Amino acid sequence: MQFLLIAYLFAAALNKEQFFLSAYRGVITKIEQNKVSFYSGHSMVFDDGISKNKQELLDKPDIEDQLHYKYNQGLSSANTDAGRIRNEAFFKEIYGKTQAEVSKNLKSLQWCPKLANQTIQFNVKNGAYAALMRVSNELDKHPEWKKYLTNVGGTFNWRNISGTNRLSAHSFGITIDINTKYSNYWQWDCGCKNEGATLKYRNQIPLALVAIFEENGFIWGGRWLHYDTMHFEYRPEFFVE
Repeated sequence: MQFLLIAYLFAAALNKEQFFLSAYRGVITKIEQNKVSFYSGHSMVFDDGISKNKQELLDKPDIEDQLHYKYNQGLSSANTDAGRIRNEAFFKEIYGKTQAEVSKNLKSLQWCPKLANQTIQFNVKNGAYAALMRVSNELDKHPEWKKYLTNVGGTFNWRNISGTNRLSAHSFGITIDINTKYSNYWQWDCGCKNEGATLKYRNQIPLALVAIFEENGFIWGGRWLHYDTMHFEYRPEFFVE
């Protein structure tokens, strides 16, 4: 039984390695002997081997921990916090280590030119910009969703997540918040910043709109236990087949 468990865990680790290799193939050269090697010549530990609780996963994740939770695309009752776990060093290596470095990797995009016609900035690294362009082109065919797509809440913004010392994914220019007027965020709804608070899920965003983002490698904050329904984040490792 112990051997089977070890074999299962080993296979699971290999699967996670493949997810990262496939999703970041223009960035990662190989993952061998528990080391992630980048085209830049830098390398990082893949799995630190440390067992972590929920808060430690948020505060001190390794790269492997980013796939700790399965991304739920079913009923909200099955939501996890898949995607909220981010190894900052990993994202800095890909998208830029400082605000100035990230800024150099940003490119202007005309968001939904027919429905919103708003200029936003997005990171060109690892296909993020190209993926958002595909999303924009597809959403622009749906005037019934115009109210959600106008007045984009933001993309690039070098800052910490409210109530934490962790950098927001907005810092890397790989995230877009759609119209906040029709969005729900757990901290707003509970009037708190307590990760352990009991939350009642809320959402106003059409799931068909969400699906277009997901088809192009974006996770949705509305799939999180700590929901953030305006939030779409380019995380292709969750969609490797």
